[in-house]
Amino acid sequence: MAGRPSGFEFTVRGDQVVIRHNGRLATTLRKSAARRFLDDVQRSDPQQLMARVTGNYKHGNERATSGRK
Repeated sequence: MAGRPSGFEFTVRGDQVVIRHNGRLATTLRKSAARRFLDDVQRSDPQQLMARVTGNYKHGNERATSGRK
């Protein structure tokens, strides 16, 4: 599948979920958001879910720029 998100990983630390993208911190989920994420990750594609949670995904309406103004 073209454009499939990759490079995400998460770590659980107490009541927090730390999400990294290509080794760099993307976001930290706390308390109820972390619990919802952990529930959702069991039911769906983890890479897609982490891309949505961090806002690091394509919406389908981006255009390549030509470099001209």
